[in-house]
Amino acid sequence: MSRVGVFLCLCGKNIGGTVDVTALGEAARQMLGVAHVEDATYLCSHPGQEQIREAIRTHRLTAAVVAACSPTMHEATFRRAAASVGLNPYLVEMANVREQCSWVHRDVHAATAKAIDLVRMAAARVLRSEPLYPLTVPVTRRALVIGGGIAGMQAALDIAANDQEVVLVERGPSLGGRMAQLSETFPTLDCSQCILTPKTVEVAQNEKVRLLTCAEVESVSGYIGNFQVTVRLRPRYVDAERCTGCGQCEADCPVGKSGMVRSEFEAGLPQSHRSAIYRLFPQAVPNTPVLDPETCLYFQKGTCQVCSRVCPTGAINYDDQPRTETLAVGAIVVATGLEPVSPGIYGEFGGGRYPDVITGLQFERLLSASGPTGGEVRRPSDGRVPQRVVFVQCVGSRDPAKRLPHCSKVCCMATAKHATLYRHKVPGGEAVVFYTDIRSPGKGYEEFVRRAIEEEGALYLRGRVSKVYPEGDHLKVLGADTLSGEPMPLTADLVVLAMGLVASPGARELAQRLGASVDEQGFFTEAHPKLRPLESFVPGIFLAGACQGPKDIPDAVAQASGAAAKVSALLARSEFAREPVIARVEERTCTGCRACIEACPYEAIEEVEVATAKGSRLVAHVTEGKCQGCGVCAGVCRSHSIDLAGFTDQEVAAQIAGASP
Repeated sequence: MSRVGVFLCLCGKNIGGTVDVTALGEAARQMLGVAHVEDATYLCSHPGQEQIREAIRTHRLTAAVVAACSPTMHEATFRRAAASVGLNPYLVEMANVREQCSWVHRDVHAATAKAIDLVRMAAARVLRSEPLYPLTVPVTRRALVIGGGIAGMQAALDIAANDQEVVLVERGPSLGGRMAQLSETFPTLDCSQCILTPKTVEVAQNEKVRLLTCAEVESVSGYIGNFQVTVRLRPRYVDAERCTGCGQCEADCPVGKSGMVRSEFEAGLPQSHRSAIYRLFPQAVPNTPVLDPETCLYFQKGTCQVCSRVCPTGAINYDDQPRTETLAVGAIVVATGLEPVSPGIYGEFGGGRYPDVITGLQFERLLSASGPTGGEVRRPSDGRVPQRVVFVQCVGSRDPAKRLPHCSKVCCMATAKHATLYRHKVPGGEAVVFYTDIRSPGKGYEEFVRRAIEEEGALYLRGRVSKVYPEGDHLKVLGADTLSGEPMPLTADLVVLAMGLVASPGARELAQRLGASVDEQGFFTEAHPKLRPLESFVPGIFLAGACQGPKDIPDAVAQASGAAAKVSALLARSEFAREPVIARVEERTCTGCRACIEACPYEAIEEVEVATAKGSRLVAHVTEGKCQGCGVCAGVCRSHSIDLAGFTDQEVAAQIAGASP
């Protein structure tokens, strides 16, 4: 005989202020199968959970309904409480009387009537529920980290520190990501390379980390604990075992001497160029150069081969071919980073058309001692030192018209840093900043901005810039001070656009291969923004750094360490227990129509051959480790041969029947 306990949460005034909990309790006592009803101010609190445990023990309850908030918030909490006293956790059902009831109603009578319906439906459902038990899957004790920026490196090193193997896949020829392009970092103005270089060397020398550069994830199959990842490695055309990193090939390359190819690492500044065979930057790890066949004269015209002739160790290999490698891993960390918005989408500012209108990243390279000007701030057009620099904020951020509604988070601080460093390098120069709002929420950030204004003399104007165009040897900036309501046209020697930040190229395609989801800007979507910010919707795939959204370096590093901790906890065991809410196939009635196989977004269903009295036939079979319990297969099954554990036809039908007519 079923004995259902109903527990009502007032959630302070969130529920109790709109729903008559006393009336709800009286109605619950009359419901079929209900043996006990009680309420509490906060059921999710420790006393509230103890109240549930005591009631289950005292009243010998066989199932429970908790009328409280969304199951997303605390279903796991209440199920753990029930399991601790011997009640199967999957015999605990939640009725959402907060988000779906009290928060959307003002009338107490209407809210109470709806709450009664929700509790009755939950009680009817739990009477039909069956005990479920966690599934166990074996775990491959190796992790994959995708992305070799600061977040990816931190995640890899933290996992390796727990004596677990890591494969670090980086699309580019070397480690470092966007941080490698920075001059100094805010708010301490530490040299970016001084912070970053020890990390890159540590990754390369760590015995537990296998580094694959010029590599991209081509396909992913499997499930948590048992992923099969195919990685495609592009040819470097340089034998890393023979190369000594002497740099002779790069120095003698005729493409480099001609200045035909601008350096991507230097953000395409006119003063910058690279060879067809090159290293991204002097401290690059690995220190082996890579040959670019798109600009190499040998690959394009069949001539040259200078690099092969001057190489003292014979490391150049023009016959190098792409190859693929399949890796077995138990968990994946995505750390694919971000990139600035193209200035070309804002034609009114002249980015990409006027040489003296540059992006914040290009200004970083001008400031860097290893940049194309040796750290001297000089105009790209004529090499002169600019005496007035105008910085324009929020270009590509907080702009719904361009489908870029998000704040890029680091731009305010980056511009304050740029204005400060410009004043250091050009003491008599004038720094003018057009800003929308100043957002400086990090530790020491507000003080840094105030120092740029009060001590370094940067002029901040709250306003918008409508147009930038050349006027003689200078640039005309048409701005407006929105505080005074006055137009503020300025003449500038250099204009720096604080470009917004979007997801790294290829993030959407990678998400499709992983089965993960992304938002409108292409950033990976977390499983829950508050309670599960480090996890994707796919179990076993974790998020680190700016793949999830714009982040500064401390936040990226912190999130990477958090993701690494979750990975290490997963890989520390030989088996992993996972949710039993998966699809089940009744082979006796399955017709083998393949509709479920084609519909499954996780590729968790396959055909298997089963023996019958008349021979054999093909039926659908669910791979338990892959199934995520989405229920799509049950919805498309024509013969009604698929049920979802915890959401059977009987449970759902009982729940519907429990609603008021």
